[in-house]
Amino acid sequence: MALLLNTQALAKSYGAAFLFRNVSLTIQEGDRVGLIGPNGSGKSTLLEILAQRREPDSGEVAMRKGTRLAYLPQDSQFTPGETIRTVIRRALLSAGTPEAEWQAREGETLGRAGFEDFDADASTLSGGWRKRLAIAEVLVQAPSIVLLDEPTNHLDLGGIEWLEKLLENAPFASVIVSHDRYFLENVPTAIAELNRAYPDGLFYVPGKYSAFLEKKAEFLHAQSKRQEALENRVRTEMEWLRRGPKARATKAKARIDTAHEMIGELADLRNRARTSSTDIDFAGTDRKTKRLIHLENVAYGFAGRVLFEDLDFTITAGMRVGLVGANGSGKTTLLRLLRGEMPPLSGKVERADGLRMVYFDQTRQLDPELTLRRALAPDSDSVIYRDRVIHVASWGARFLFTSEQLNQPVARLSGGERARVLIANLMLEPADVLLLDEPTNDLDIPTLEILEESLLEFPGALVLVTHDRYLLDRVSTLVLGLDGQGNAERFADYSQWDVWSRQPRQTTTPETRRAVPVAAWSKKKPSYLEAREYQSIEQRVHDAEQALELKRAALQNPDLTKDGRLFEQAYREVEDAQKAVDAVYARWAELEAKMA
Repeated sequence: MALLLNTQALAKSYGAAFLFRNVSLTIQEGDRVGLIGPNGSGKSTLLEILAQRREPDSGEVAMRKGTRLAYLPQDSQFTPGETIRTVIRRALLSAGTPEAEWQAREGETLGRAGFEDFDADASTLSGGWRKRLAIAEVLVQAPSIVLLDEPTNHLDLGGIEWLEKLLENAPFASVIVSHDRYFLENVPTAIAELNRAYPDGLFYVPGKYSAFLEKKAEFLHAQSKRQEALENRVRTEMEWLRRGPKARATKAKARIDTAHEMIGELADLRNRARTSSTDIDFAGTDRKTKRLIHLENVAYGFAGRVLFEDLDFTITAGMRVGLVGANGSGKTTLLRLLRGEMPPLSGKVERADGLRMVYFDQTRQLDPELTLRRALAPDSDSVIYRDRVIHVASWGARFLFTSEQLNQPVARLSGGERARVLIANLMLEPADVLLLDEPTNDLDIPTLEILEESLLEFPGALVLVTHDRYLLDRVSTLVLGLDGQGNAERFADYSQWDVWSRQPRQTTTPETRRAVPVAAWSKKKPSYLEAREYQSIEQRVHDAEQALELKRAALQNPDLTKDGRLFEQAYREVEDAQKAVDAVYARWAELEAKMA
């Protein structure tokens, strides 16, 4: 394969702090490189340097003659009044495409992207369709290399699958910044992590994300063993130096020089091995009520279109609902109904008395003129978290912000850092129910993993809208799927919904829509056995919760920490007990809907 692009020893810093240094990367024909790294490590900056939109402090970027680059930034914005066709033709003009080819190229590219009305106003498109248009704008230029910065942000699950297929079969090479772990497993032919933990600042592994994780674990283990061996040798050399050897002897001088080299190497290893993680922990309330929100025959729509109807659904404590569907199917609308921002067109939404809900809005905005200090603590230099007063510097440190950043404007923060600010604000509000609308955009993989753990440990209920399939599979105890045509259905996991969503369904009309069940169980009369089961369901809930408490108490036994096998077994038993509790609550909600 021919070499398209080569970088040597790239470095970039802002002030005294460097983003990366000594970064070298090669791109060949057919390569699909997934670029990952912690927030603030410089991924977007590196992509801009590759796109020749920013100059490095040192190092060089060399491209093969005739190589055409196309770059997609994180944010996709279009001028009001600009049509979809205008956007594509501007891209064709800038690429030097002969005008005689414009119509065929725009038709093919926009058709593959799913567009039908080419004269629609681009600025009025939803976030997902704006992203599709931005990708089409890049592709129509027939590039040799495509540089994509977080291309899955704002795409729905169907859009992500479309992008995966497009890139897998593409004739061009690509470098893709992404934190979507399923996407990283499915698309790239190599993974490169930009991280100061590595000697050269970049760790490159051919293969899928799973292969990268294996190689990274091996590297970190070897680095840890090297550090341990070096610490022992340095300890010996330090004792020898303290005894005051005479440096005049050639051998003694050489040993002194070697000792200082080892001390320097050890300091570098310790500095690179030092890691920090975001401390995310949503606070629950002490509410004992189990049934938190109940929807009965709920319907909503607009402009003659029904998004969903006849929706019967109960949210109970401990339930974690993954809400899925195409862009425009009504996911955000349903969250707003649950929150009480607007009433349903028909049916009713009942909330437990004094219910406390925390809402993460996907259109979240922070005032770019605000300092980080005021964004984290609007009223003073401290916050109150779980009845404790915490200084803003300590609170910021929990989210990996330094004291020097506190006086910087929010505009200087990366997308992932802004997302961490918003999560920090949400954590200050105790909640019975978390309503999270696309909370994962821009978050790096380590922060995503911590967010997952926090959501798994949250004692209240969760309704989650996300395009991160890994998070959805790991966190959700059930999935509620919307098709935007009035239909809704419950599933055990994302894969079941994916199969259902691909099945052809006739578009419903007001006359026929009533015949389409939202959930089959909610429309059937209870059988004799189900009525008997309903009478004993509360006792089953009590028994399941008691079993869970016993397993949790057993996990606290300090003797378990001495035996990894026993500890893992105890942990799995806790997970199984939690699943049993979730299952019996789900069954309770199902039976209640039938008994109503």
